[in-house]
Amino acid sequence: MINKKPDNLFKWGKQPLLKILKYAGLGIGAALFIAVVAFLLFPDHFVNILLKDRVTKAFKKAYPADSIKLGDMHYNIWENRLGCDSITLKTTGYKCSVVSFSVKGINWIKIFLRNEFTTNTLNGSVIDAHKIKLNFLKFQKELRFEMLHISVPDSEMTADSIKYFSLINDEHFFAESKFRQTRYNFDIPQMKMMGLNCLGLLQGNIYSAKSIHIIGLFADILVNMDKPYDLNSPNPQMPNEFLSSMKEKVKIDDLKIINGRLKYCERFVIKETPGEVSFTKANVSVSRISNQSDNPAITIIKGEGLFLNSGTMKLFMEIPLMSKKFSLRYSGSVSMMDVNKINSFIEAGEHRRIKSGVLQSAKFNINVASGHASGSLGVEYKDLSIAVLNKKTRSEKGIFDRIASLYGKIFIIRGSNLPDKNGNMKIGNTQYSRRSDDYFFQFIWFALRNGVADVVGFSPI
Repeated sequence: MINKKPDNLFKWGKQPLLKILKYAGLGIGAALFIAVVAFLLFPDHFVNILLKDRVTKAFKKAYPADSIKLGDMHYNIWENRLGCDSITLKTTGYKCSVVSFSVKGINWIKIFLRNEFTTNTLNGSVIDAHKIKLNFLKFQKELRFEMLHISVPDSEMTADSIKYFSLINDEHFFAESKFRQTRYNFDIPQMKMMGLNCLGLLQGNIYSAKSIHIIGLFADILVNMDKPYDLNSPNPQMPNEFLSSMKEKVKIDDLKIINGRLKYCERFVIKETPGEVSFTKANVSVSRISNQSDNPAITIIKGEGLFLNSGTMKLFMEIPLMSKKFSLRYSGSVSMMDVNKINSFIEAGEHRRIKSGVLQSAKFNINVASGHASGSLGVEYKDLSIAVLNKKTRSEKGIFDRIASLYGKIFIIRGSNLPDKNGNMKIGNTQYSRRSDDYFFQFIWFALRNGVADVVGFSPI
């Protein structure tokens, strides 16, 4: 007898197994198709469920003392762009908020499959952010960007409306310390970096760019000279000292400031008008900024601007940034101007007032070696008259007239300095050594002022 295999060997219940697998495959395929269609039509729903919570938990695990809050997230599959309506990040040192943020060009599938994210993942990325606020809690200062655009493929970064300022007024700022402080406020309508090493910038170890253009910069600097300098604080660093102390690699081929403004003020008495020096319509170019010892470069600075809204000043400067000693060379000129404009600075700081005078022209050439400045200053002027002011009242008149007259209440030390028939005139000699509390631009000004004093015939107070 021959035993026959039962006909229902490959049956599951009443249905053949192959047919069941066929239907199951169709069901799974349909489900996947529906899921893909749903993701294409409603990607935001999936992103907020799958990604948002995952990012928040991962951040909390890595930084338990800090906090992050994400707004609604969005994903555009056609542009491969992931966005977020808002981001708020708070640490012990700062608080950062972003109104909108988006990034495109990242292989998200690779990140999910390998569960890793490195800076190399950003090779093809483009980042856009709007209304960024970075609050430095300890220092009560804030940095703002209206717009920030970073394109890694294009090696480019653009930022609009950059503002850096103190969150408290000047009186409160200076009252927080018993020593001298410097308050900086900056306003930059637009900045653009080209040839930028974006990945190095994001990693924080390389600051390299072919060119940087800063348009419309306004720098507002105020020093409270009414308080003593803290002798225990580190001395202000000169450019060579600052760059050589940086661990990060710095290499910038060309930096330009276009139509900039500078207001530098020194306050000598609380709530009184400080001494002020200003430059407007300033155009500055800086080339070859680097801290690489294997390829030391001399940084060249060329600048031109309107000094005290009166005369045009031109400046040329050479700084060996990798020099161990503070050294440089600078020269320049000032065109015809009304010297009374200088009263905005010297009345408060020098206790002198220029009564009259016209500057025809000025040229200077100063060399700095190991922190000592020496050089020459040629100044053509006429009809110069200067008055000594009372330090308390800042007046030329009053009960202190007799005391002031001992030094010359109103005096003309060298009223005019014009070339004689042989073309000769008094040339000022500059001799100035760096003080421990001198900042870079203070040193430049004090060395120049020393030459002016030698021409006019008085010593700076």
